[in-house]
Amino acid sequence: MTGSSIARVPPRRRLAALGALLSVLAALVVVLIALWGDLGRALVVLVLLLAAVGLAWSAATHRGPSRLGAAALALVGLAAAVAVVLTSDAHGLLVLPLVVLVAASVSMTRVALGHDPASLAEAETPGEPVGPARYGVLIMNLKSGGGKAERFDLEGEARRRGIEPIVLRPGDDLLHLAQDAVDRGADVLGMAGGDGSQALVASVAMAADVAMVCIPAGTRNHFALDLGLDREDVVGALDAYAEAVERRIDLAMVGDRVFVNNVSLGIYAKVVQSPEYRDAKRQTTASILPELLGPDADPFDLRYPGRDGTEQSGAQIIMVSNNPYRLTGLGGVGSRARLDTGTLGIVTAEVHGATEMAEMVAAEAAGRIQRFRGFAEWATPTFMIRSDEPVEAGVDGEALVFDAPLEFRSLPGALRVRLPPRSWGHSPAALKASSLSWTVRALAAVARGREAPVVGD
Repeated sequence: MTGSSIARVPPRRRLAALGALLSVLAALVVVLIALWGDLGRALVVLVLLLAAVGLAWSAATHRGPSRLGAAALALVGLAAAVAVVLTSDAHGLLVLPLVVLVAASVSMTRVALGHDPASLAEAETPGEPVGPARYGVLIMNLKSGGGKAERFDLEGEARRRGIEPIVLRPGDDLLHLAQDAVDRGADVLGMAGGDGSQALVASVAMAADVAMVCIPAGTRNHFALDLGLDREDVVGALDAYAEAVERRIDLAMVGDRVFVNNVSLGIYAKVVQSPEYRDAKRQTTASILPELLGPDADPFDLRYPGRDGTEQSGAQIIMVSNNPYRLTGLGGVGSRARLDTGTLGIVTAEVHGATEMAEMVAAEAAGRIQRFRGFAEWATPTFMIRSDEPVEAGVDGEALVFDAPLEFRSLPGALRVRLPPRSWGHSPAALKASSLSWTVRALAAVARGREAPVVGD
């Protein structure tokens, strides 16, 4: 993903971005006029005002509990700034334009950077324009996602678009089908199914250097989410076979297996291994967790280099991802701001005793797992797990067992991915403002006619 792809930003958003920046500048000028000659108060008000604006901008571009908290703190900061102005010799009438300018800036920021579906639909998808597929092939799992491929008649929709459909039958070898399609001349290879199937097809597309299309016909479609596809528009994803945009993204490997999302080890690997997991994910997890985290639970034999390079052991939860996640929970709930950093995201958690288990559950429920004392995360291009026994793993949701040692590595820019030209092209994590400086850069970019930079650029 590019930092700020060139795009036709609608004039309405460009004007809003310019207005948001000018409104803040005007508010600062009002403060200087109001407190001219009183440098001490002027500095206090400027600091309070900038803090209030930053929090208000955050509230305008976030969703959920964090938005409410930021809005409340912004109001407190603005009220404090107004109070300081009123205690000075400044004319009280200047307070009204100050408040109006801040409110106007926040409102226009929402228009300029508000990443709701309507706003995203107006922006061009980041990537290089490419022509229609010469020979497009789509492999589909009719049972995946509760039968989405059948429900949306993907086979018929593919034929109507000149795409060759291949239906995965019981006993078929998906890798063989994908390789056969490439051998017959397919220049665009697609998969309609879960993320485990997406990874297998991606490995064939990577080896042949043909472009891949992801059709969100699985259950959760995390890969599609991070590519910036609308997971509800299954048929619309077929537009990637026509004139589309293409970009290179990373893949990752565990042993000789490619994965597109993440590999879970420890507790969640045990959960995924359960026969009941596929049909009842939440219930199975809830029933197994107490047993795996209880005082009589056997420790996992998983040894690995920690963030500082020293050998660590004792983690009950380890997740290795293709690029780092912005997590809201240890179950991999969240998304990745980028898929082209050339790194693996490493997350570990150690839980000792009932008290820490309660703390972890509370942090997870609040979407603030990073605050749990046993939590650690970092990024690295390679990672190694050592063990004296076979290692159970959940690879993109598929239950597998590997011989130790288990080597992970990032494959930078390994896969060419095609997206429909009107897809969003960014994940939720990439579209969330992370700081005051990011918002200023984003507003400046949109005002110049460019899309907002991806978080992390």
